[in-house]
Amino acid sequence: MGRADGYLPAFAMVGLQFIYAGVALFTRAALLKGLSPRVFVVYRQGIATLLIAPIAFVSRRKKSSRCTWGLKSFAWILLASLLGVTANQNAYFEGLYLSSSTTASAMTNLIPAVTFVMTAILGMEKVNIRSPKTLAKMLGTVICVGGAISMALLKGPKLINTQLLPPKSLFSPGGENWLLGCLFLLGSSFFWSLWMVFQVPISEICPDHLYSSTWMCFLATLESATVALLVEKDVKAWSVNSYIELSCCLYTGFALAVSFFVQAWCISRRGPLFSSMFNPLCTVIVTAFAAIFQHEETYTGSLVGAFAVIFGLYIVLLGKAKDLEHIVQVIVVESSDKTHRTDIEEPLLSDNNDEIGMNPE
Repeated sequence: MGRADGYLPAFAMVGLQFIYAGVALFTRAALLKGLSPRVFVVYRQGIATLLIAPIAFVSRRKKSSRCTWGLKSFAWILLASLLGVTANQNAYFEGLYLSSSTTASAMTNLIPAVTFVMTAILGMEKVNIRSPKTLAKMLGTVICVGGAISMALLKGPKLINTQLLPPKSLFSPGGENWLLGCLFLLGSSFFWSLWMVFQVPISEICPDHLYSSTWMCFLATLESATVALLVEKDVKAWSVNSYIELSCCLYTGFALAVSFFVQAWCISRRGPLFSSMFNPLCTVIVTAFAAIFQHEETYTGSLVGAFAVIFGLYIVLLGKAKDLEHIVQVIVVESSDKTHRTDIEEPLLSDNNDEIGMNPE
């Protein structure tokens, strides 16, 4: 049972990448139908809040432990919702709108590198150039990110023609749309990494991930609605005109609710780097689904890039596994040391008691 629990975060993150791949492909189709990215973010956040709020309420009533809720806790959750959710989601879907699902899934592979740099600067990840564990993380990150980006951008599925871009973009149509989309996706990767790093202090203050996720979803809904109201001047932009747009909002809202809880739980168990390193798998899944369901060509370079992603991923996980082995060894040594001292003290006390009992006086 213990071994299965150890693999559970990895299984959860792999399943989450399939959900993310569906979001990228499904949302791209809905945006091409004319759905506004800003309005879509509001609907997605609102649906996610409605889904997880009742579950969080029931779960909270059954639990005896309470989160330490104060100004500090609220500030962390507000910051995480503003940067890690509102800014992240608006930047990501604007970039997806201006580029393609393949480009979006590829650009998110920068998250492991950005997260590694952030956690190293903040001291959350130990960086020792002479340590094989650190070298494995650094090498695996480079291979993983390089393979995923090469697979998607150099020899990935065909990019969608610019004629298919919807006419409601905030930016001028033309060749620069792709560059603007990539810049938005770069910003999204940065904000996503920030959200992962924020989960560490939030988990310490409030271990109830479902409760904190509900608050983040709710605050992000209000923030996203404010952004959409300021940007979207046309009231018709808020209307849902097709079944694919409605289905997309429902599916992505469900996906967001699940991802909030699963990501926060995995980060609390394995750290932000472990969670972010599974993101390159989404690019592999998007490539495969695009080839199967959209009948797009798959090149040899795509397969090589996919193998590079998986190879780099396992190198980093190897480095993380060595970290866990070191932690377990330290705990075992400390535990055995305490047991050894207890075994020494107990016989001495026992002998003294025997001597007192045998004394006739």
